[in-house]
Amino acid sequence: MDRAEKRELVTSLNDAFKGAGSVVVAHYAGITVAQMNDLRTKMRQAGGTVKVAKNRLAKIALQGTESDSIGGLFKGQTLIAYSEDPVTAPKIAAEFAKGNEKLIILGGAMGSTSLDADGVKALATLPSLDELRAKLVGMIATPATRIAQVVNAPAGSLARVIGAYARKDEAA
Repeated sequence: MDRAEKRELVTSLNDAFKGAGSVVVAHYAGITVAQMNDLRTKMRQAGGTVKVAKNRLAKIALQGTESDSIGGLFKGQTLIAYSEDPVTAPKIAAEFAKGNEKLIILGGAMGSTSLDADGVKALATLPSLDELRAKLVGMIATPATRIAQVVNAPAGSLARVIGAYARKDEAA
């Protein structure tokens, strides 16, 4: 890799770190190419990215970002997983680590908050932004539906009472 390629990689990683909702750092020693491709595919489908970069270049790319405090995690063979949604990268990485013990989550960051391995796993258990939005819409729509039912109920009851009197008068 020549200087221009390194500079381009650092710039792209820096932009990725600035736009990421969360960043996960993990050791990947012993993972096969097929397993790594599987992880990358799952992450891409969920809206995240997995990159392997030299530790020195990753530390340089972290400078000037909110995630600057996780620079100490970059030792040994590390990979970086990140996504705009704060839950996506930790969730996919934690699920993959459950099935493959060679992926060891070291920690990460969510904005300016540094996370240890347990923090990343705790973040992985939270619902994603889309799930939260769906729950919120459901919670907002439910009271409106109930209000409409309550408002319509007296009118329906009144109509039934008037209908009963009308039938009674017709029968007499």
